Order: sequence, then C-alpha cells, then structure tokens
Amino acid sequence: MNSPRTSLYRDSHKAKLLGVCSGIAEYTGISRFWIRVGAIALTVFALGPFGILAYIVAGAVLKKKPPHLYRDVAEQKYWQRVRQSPKRTAREIRARFRDIDRRLADVETYYVSNNPRLTAEIERLR
Repeated sequence: MNSPRTSLYRDSHKAKLLGVCSGIAEYTGISRFWIRVGAIALTVFALGPFGILAYIVAGAVLKKKPPHLYRDVAEQKYWQRVRQSPKRTAREIRARFRDIDRRLADVETYYVSNNPRLTAEIERLR
C-alpha cells in the first residue's frame, strides 16, 4: 500500500497542538476526542515526560496532511476501511463486482429473450 491515502499524516487543520492526535484519529477512524483523551491518559499515567517527548518527535517526523487528499467523506471512510482491513475491503469490492455482473447478465438475458431477431443472430453465430 504505497498510496498517499494509506500514510499517517499530522492533520494541522483540526489540530489542537501539532496535529498528531487528529492525524491518528483520521488514520484509524476513531474520534479525535478519544485519541486525545487516550494520549493524555497515557502520558499522565504511564509515560510521563517520555509521552510529551514522543508527541513532539511525532509532530516533527510526520508529514503534514495534503490539503486535497480525499474528494469527500465517503472516500475518506473507504481509505480508513482499507487501512483497517485490506482483505475485507477487497472481498467487499469483489462482492460488488459479482453483483453488478449478475445484474448485467439478468439485463442481457431479459433483452435477448425479448428480442427474437437478436436471439436468431446469436444462434446463427454459434
């Protein structure tokens, strides 16, 4: 997955400080509020000053999110699903294509069965 849509960015548009938590929230699809609460709790109860240092390093290392990375919210949700489970997303896409193929075959069958001239032409070609 080398697409820029599957990379982790810091989101400075929705940022409170450096945009690290909002970038993680956008990447995972979890609410920014809960990511921020988790980061604060982790820093206060487990990591202490190392948590603050890790946040600053992440803010310096992560690239800024490109302004027009997604066309709309639906595309953003799609890429979040790809990042969470690529295999499941591929299965869903295959299922959609199978459904489209089935419906197209139904339309083709209906059209051919109701068009005797086309049916005769197809039989002649066999």
